[in-house]
Amino acid sequence: MNKEFAVIKTGGKQYLVTPGQRMKIEKILQPKEGNEVIFDKVLAVGDEKNFTLGHPTVGTVRVKAEWIREGKGKKVTIFKYHSKTRYRKKKGHRQPFTEVLIKEIIASP
Repeated sequence: MNKEFAVIKTGGKQYLVTPGQRMKIEKILQPKEGNEVIFDKVLAVGDEKNFTLGHPTVGTVRVKAEWIREGKGKKVTIFKYHSKTRYRKKKGHRQPFTEVLIKEIIASP
């Protein structure tokens, strides 16, 4: 029983996913066996006709994805400045991410 879309929770964020979609999520470790990642915190699933909302999760649904790569995002510059006190702080940050390809949405019986 495949569904059209799902809302998953990973890394403290919620993502609306569909099969075939590539997306960047908060960094997760590469799986030890193969490149398959299973997301089991599915908050909602649905298609054009049906919609199921979990309380808090839909227990029988899993999202299978393929781990593609890890990387870092674009640099964000943080600059603090206080006038008249010679206070200047400049700092940069690059957020690590994991890129995954959503393969399928699986509903277990």
